[in-house]
Amino acid sequence: MVGANVKQETLTLMEKKAGIEAEMEAIITRLQPPAGPGLSGNLLDKDGFPRADIDIAAVRSDRQRVNVLQNDLKEVTKKIEQNLHVLHSGSLMRDSSLPQKRTAAGEESRPQRTTFSPSVAVAVGTSSSNGGDEPVNMEVEQATLYTPFAVFDEVTAGSPAEEDGIRLGDMLVKFGSVEGDTDLLQRLASEGQRNQGSPVEVVVLRNGVKLDLAITPRQWSGRGLLGCHIRPLAGRR
Repeated sequence: MVGANVKQETLTLMEKKAGIEAEMEAIITRLQPPAGPGLSGNLLDKDGFPRADIDIAAVRSDRQRVNVLQNDLKEVTKKIEQNLHVLHSGSLMRDSSLPQKRTAAGEESRPQRTTFSPSVAVAVGTSSSNGGDEPVNMEVEQATLYTPFAVFDEVTAGSPAEEDGIRLGDMLVKFGSVEGDTDLLQRLASEGQRNQGSPVEVVVLRNGVKLDLAITPRQWSGRGLLGCHIRPLAGRR
């Protein structure tokens, strides 16, 4: 029954993950320019006074909530990944311990195992008919489990980033050769400079769905080569 328990916990975590992503999307939509200041826009006007066109207390509350949700999403995603590996390993272990059977021709055979790839599973898995003692068949989406390390908290209209598909709130998983670790902002800037005029492979999560994009850093009428701002997630620098 261990497999069934882990599976049920995983399905519960998937529902929690979907709820977190939905709440984040609602907040990001509410903050998105031109109606709002985004996730990191200035709350002061040009004279240094609090902006009169927005509810500053509400914006700060929303931004703090997004930070909490980002941490929660990271933990839930990590736990889902661990559970999927447990279920997968359990399937292999059970298969190796099953007794060999002989066919009519006298050849030894083993029951065929059901495997799955450790993915961000948002589709509901199917359980075996004997209460979970058989290998668990998890039906998962194509997207492999990815852990984002930064978020696009500003995307300027008409910028290369927007034209190439980046949207406010996209969670960055990979930018060229950069896939997390340390010195993120410096490495991201260097990657953009090094690939100016050439497409860069970018992987993002949008509402929990993995997207593969090709972003070309280039000169345009605005600032920078992309026209966006990338903020490392909590615990990443």
